[in-house]
Amino acid sequence: MSSNQTVDKNNPLRIKQNNQGKVVLLLLPILILGVISYWVTDKNPEETAKQKKLISVDKTAQASIAKGFAPTISNPATSPGKAPDGMAWIPGGTFSMGATDPTTLQDGGQEPMNDARPVHRVYVDGFWMDKTEVTNAEFRQFVKATGYVTTAEKKPTPEDLPGVPDDKLVAGSIVFFPPQQQVQLNDYRQWWRFVPGANWKHPYGPDSNIEGMDNYPVVHITYADAKAYAKWAGKRLPTEAEWEFAARGGLSGKPYVWGDQLTPGGKWMANIFEGHFPESDDAADRYAGIAPVAQYPANGYGLYDMAGNVWEWCHDWYRADYYRQIAMTNDIVNNPQGPDAPNDPQEPGVPKRVQRGGSFLCTNQYCTRYMVGTRGKEEINSSTNHIGFRCIKSPGTQSPQGAGTQHR
Repeated sequence: MSSNQTVDKNNPLRIKQNNQGKVVLLLLPILILGVISYWVTDKNPEETAKQKKLISVDKTAQASIAKGFAPTISNPATSPGKAPDGMAWIPGGTFSMGATDPTTLQDGGQEPMNDARPVHRVYVDGFWMDKTEVTNAEFRQFVKATGYVTTAEKKPTPEDLPGVPDDKLVAGSIVFFPPQQQVQLNDYRQWWRFVPGANWKHPYGPDSNIEGMDNYPVVHITYADAKAYAKWAGKRLPTEAEWEFAARGGLSGKPYVWGDQLTPGGKWMANIFEGHFPESDDAADRYAGIAPVAQYPANGYGLYDMAGNVWEWCHDWYRADYYRQIAMTNDIVNNPQGPDAPNDPQEPGVPKRVQRGGSFLCTNQYCTRYMVGTRGKEEINSSTNHIGFRCIKSPGTQSPQGAGTQHR
C-alpha cells in the first residue's frame, strides 16, 4: 500500500499499561485472550453509562458563549529574544480556563464537560511553543541521534502480562479501521484493532510505512516517548494550563480555537470526522484520516492544529475533580502543574495524563473534545495513531518542569 493511502484512510493505535508500568493491551478478543482492559481515547467517558445513540448536530449553527468567562489579560506581547526554529512566542497572562457545553447534543447536555468545570482563573508565564505538532521528520532525527525505541516497538515481557502465552506477547499498537456498515456506538471494538508491528514508522503494521509523510504528525507515541523527545530537544511538554492558554490564542469564552462557529462562512478550520461515524468520513475538511501539519489557519498566536488532527500529550496527571479542587480557593491559580497523582473514577488505579485538542476521529456524533476548553485523558503507556504531541520551552531554560502551583 502506498504511504498516502495509508495516511488518508485508517488511523489510531494504542497500547496500555497498569500503574506498575505493566502493559495492558487494548486488543481485540481474537488477539489477546478475549480481554479488553481499557477504553479508547476518543470515547466520551459518559458513553459507557449512557450508551449514546447516533446524534445529528447542525455544525454551522452558532454556539453560545459560555457563562463564567472573563477577558484574557495577556502579558506584554514582546518576545524575550529570537524565536527558536519552528516556535511561536506565547505571552502568558491571566485567563479563564475550562469549558461548558454550548452544543445541542441531545444525549449529553453538559455532562461531557464535567471534568472541565468549573471555569476558573489561571495565570501562566510566557513560553515558546512549537507551531505544529512534532512531525515524522523531526522524530526521525531524534531516533537517529539517540537510538531511541518507542513503547510500541518493544515486545511485552511475561512480567508485563502475567498469564499471557508467549506467542501473544508481541510489539504493536491499536489502529482504527472503519466498519463496513453502520454500527451502534456502544462497542468500540467494532472499529479498533490491535496490529502487531504497528508503530510510528509503520502506522498500520509492518507492511505500511511513512515514506512521503515527513510533514505529518508523528503518532503511536506514549507519554514517555513524548517526554524523551522533549528532553533531547531541550524543551518540555506543556502543562494543561499552558496548552489551553496557547490554544485560545487570546480569545475568551469561545467554544472553538477560532471563535463561535465550527465552520465560519462554511469554511472548515480543523481536521475532524465528518460524515457518519465511525464507518464513513466524507472528508469535507479535505482529509479522511490524519492530515499533514499546518493545513488550516493558525490561531491568534500563530499555532496550527490546536483542534483536531491528533491528540497532544500534556505534562499533568489527569484527575477528574482537579478543576473543582483548585477553584475552591477562589484565587487566581499561578502556573498550575496539575495534581500530584492521577485519579480517574472510571478506571481507578490506572495512571493517566491529560491530552488536549481532540483528533481526526472527533465528531459531534461521538466526541466533541476538539472544543478548546475540554479535556482528554490517556493511560501513560498508550500509543495510538491519533496520539501525538508538541513541545514548549521556557525563556532561557532547557530544564524539565519548573516550579509552580501543585494541588492535591
